[in-house]
Amino acid sequence: MIIPVLFIINLTALNLKLPVLVFCLLFFILNSAVSQSFRYTIALPYTGLSAYSTEQPELFSFTSNQAALAAVKRAGIGIYGERRFLLKETSSYSIATVLPCRMGNFGIQLNYSGFKDFNENKIGLAYARALGEKLSLGTQFDYYGYRVPGYSSTSFVNFEAGVLLHFSEKLNGGFHVCDPVKMKTVKTGIEQPTAAYKMGLGYDASANFFAGAEIVKQEDKPVNVIVGIRYHFAKQFFVGAGFMSQSSLLFGGAGIGWANLRLDIAGSYHPQLGFSPGLLLLANFGERK
Repeated sequence: MIIPVLFIINLTALNLKLPVLVFCLLFFILNSAVSQSFRYTIALPYTGLSAYSTEQPELFSFTSNQAALAAVKRAGIGIYGERRFLLKETSSYSIATVLPCRMGNFGIQLNYSGFKDFNENKIGLAYARALGEKLSLGTQFDYYGYRVPGYSSTSFVNFEAGVLLHFSEKLNGGFHVCDPVKMKTVKTGIEQPTAAYKMGLGYDASANFFAGAEIVKQEDKPVNVIVGIRYHFAKQFFVGAGFMSQSSLLFGGAGIGWANLRLDIAGSYHPQLGFSPGLLLLANFGERK
């Protein structure tokens, strides 16, 4: 990415604090290693793969494929926080909320990562609708912002879209594209991050066991394969785990649900950069639509 490189080049001249340099270096390393922008949480596939599940849909699933939003039956909100590599300066936070309507379902996504001296954020508005029993479509418009106090701030807008195909009650597949159009940032004219394309498949072996996989291709980077499973060993308890091929990264978590609330402890392990713990809280409200 152009933006972090520019930041790193100018750090010496600006006499910024050491945490800024650490943040920028991790930003650059992670872009090379994980085939995702830093603004996405590392453990995102923990909930993202559920976009391809009929039995175990997730509130956060639409942040991975907007078409999954069409399957939501109840309004809800979720909050996820992650201490990336156990460093305060690289913490990441996400909020997602969904609202089912008769003419389609709406979702809002808010992401923030970094700290006061270097941060980035994303605001997304999503919409999805089922077109019959076999097809669902979704799209999302995004606003991205980057900020380094005393240096510069920049922002740009783009969109992402997803398709889900329901082959049977157990088998689902889909496609997703993120930031496919080359746009200029609002203030500086610097190009945004490169486009990313995903193809996913999910299989509900039973009401309690799900397995899914995604193939991710970001421009100018190798193909990344993500696989994951989830198992409900009781009505209120479940576990999930997965693997990302490009960086040999492991992710997973365990959760407990009661009434309209759910709490997950999640995390991931990078072979070079270490452990990233996370906490997820979900709440549903209202009647099923």
